[in-house]
This record gives sequence, C-alpha cells and structure tokens, in this order.
Amino acid sequence: MNSIKSFYIVVISVMVIILGVPSLIVIAFDSNGTNQNTKNISITTSSSTTPTKTETESITVSVYRTSFQEVEKIGLEEYIKGVLAAEMPASYELEALKAQAISARTYFVRFLLTEKKDQAPQVPQGADITDSTQHQVYKNQDELKEMWQNDDYDKYIMKITQAVNETEGLIMTYNGELIDASFFAISNGYTENSEDYWSASLPYLRSVPSPWDKNSPDFINEKEVSSKEFQTNLGVKLSSDISVKRTSTNRVSTISIAGKEFTGDEFRKALGLRSTDFSFKIVDDTILFTTTGYGHGVGMSQYGANSMAKEGKSYKEILKYYYKGIKIEDMKPNEEYNDKLVVKS
Repeated sequence: MNSIKSFYIVVISVMVIILGVPSLIVIAFDSNGTNQNTKNISITTSSSTTPTKTETESITVSVYRTSFQEVEKIGLEEYIKGVLAAEMPASYELEALKAQAISARTYFVRFLLTEKKDQAPQVPQGADITDSTQHQVYKNQDELKEMWQNDDYDKYIMKITQAVNETEGLIMTYNGELIDASFFAISNGYTENSEDYWSASLPYLRSVPSPWDKNSPDFINEKEVSSKEFQTNLGVKLSSDISVKRTSTNRVSTISIAGKEFTGDEFRKALGLRSTDFSFKIVDDTILFTTTGYGHGVGMSQYGANSMAKEGKSYKEILKYYYKGIKIEDMKPNEEYNDKLVVKS
C-alpha cells in the first residue's frame, strides 16, 4: 500500500512542479488523512530526442485482472509495456509505438490523479486500475506469449520494450495539467472534437484531418442486426420514424427512433457497431449497418500514427499533431523516502 501511495505523491508533485510553484512547499499526504512514506520528486521538460533515463521502474502499479478477479502488482514501465502490447499492434512502426506508450502512461497518471476517486465501484479495493476497456487493456508476459505465439514473441517484446524504454517517464501536459490522452483505432478521415463526443470542450482535443486512415483495410465495415436484437438492445420498437443529427465530422451525434433519443455513442455500444459514423437500411427483418472508422474518434488515431511514422515523422510530431498545444514532460522521481513530501521549484 505504501508503494501505491508513494506513486500518488509522485504524480501530485509532478503537477505541482509543472504549475511552476516558485517556493518550497511541504505537503503531508495520505488518502486516509495520515502521513505515510513518500518520495522526493522533480520534473523537467525533455527537449532531447532520447529522454534522460528516470527511475519510474521503482513505482508499483496494482492492476485488477478482470478475468482472474485478482490484483497483479507490477512496475510502472512494465505495466506500460503490457498496455502498449495490448492496445496497439506490435507490427506498427516504432515511432507510433512510442507515441502510444506516452499516451498510455499519461492516461494512467491522470486517471490516478483526477478520476480514480470518482470510479470507486469500478476499481476494486487494493487496485489502482483495471485491465478492461473501461480503462486500458493490459496483458502480462504469459498472455503476450499466447497472443503472439512463441515464434513472434521475442521479436515483438523487444520492439515493445524499446518503445517504452526510449520514452520512459514521459507524459503529456497542456497548460501545466495532464491531458486526457484518448486514442482509438481508425478515424473516418477526421478526428472528433471532444465536445461532440463528451460534454467537455478540451482545447487539445480538436478535430484534425487523418487522411491516412482511408487506406486501412478496416476503414469500412458492414454488420447485420436482426429486428429482434435491435429492439431488445435499444428498448424501442423498430420504426420508420427515425431522425439523425450528425457532427461536423459526419459522426452521429443523436438518433431518435419513435420519439426515443440516443446519443450516437449509446446507439453504437448497444448494437456493437465499430463507430458512430454509420448509415443503415432496413431489409425485411434485418437492419444492415455500414460503419466508417473504428472507435470513438477522439484524440490519436492509431492507424494514422502508424502511417505518419512510415512517412518519417517522430513520436513527438505524431503526438503534437493529434493533441494540439501539448508539451511532453519527463517525470524524474528520486529514491529518498520521507514522512512528508518536499517539493522544490
């Protein structure tokens, strides 16, 4: 437990220093209101191509393994390797994998700092985060060996390890705050503005063209849904009384069926569609859906990132294209533990 709380302090101190606190601050920290062992932290902006090696491997992450209903403890950078391997194809270009590693690390740190307390029912006691799609998918070494098969494991794990090692400790910030580093598989040609998917308008999650995605073999998908499944999953009778509103990127914002309204995302999830950019036609007792892209469309397109890497773009260029106005920061925790957290400007 001390190691988990120590990590919380690492994260909190990162935020304090990013915000440029000009003086010495002494903070007593504990989620239960009592002092615990903590770490001295410093953070710098990394401007070099190869970031300075940090000591983030000393931080322990407790991952709730949904299938096994148990908590697995692992070092932060090992955790990022498991997320990277599970969330992005290892066959992708190295610079794309690096971009994904930074996105995954930023997501995890921000989750602990701002969102975990609001998701207590979804994160079991004793865990920092789950391995489900609700947060970030994670696979351990044994699972990766099974997924890749023994012939590919050595090749892929070396590539994943290189991507994580060469971006170790790096996170993304906007105006001194960790960003919501959302990502998805394939766009419909454009990424989505955050307020068109969520309620919040985030300045770094702006719609940008992602024309490379049109070359993906999974760009277009078709799915048949029976009228029974349609009505059961949506709780509404199939009707010709249907109206659709779309966002500026042609994704469905809302869809109304016989007076009952759904957001595009609610509709997509209820029927297992690949994206909210969909059209459909009713043929007898079946609804035929055609979707464009794969995922919610907000943030970084993984296929687009890989295509940019193939064109010679670096991970920094990829991240700064999909996340507008961000900075890439380097966390650097020190080894010394104290009863109180001491942060210096």
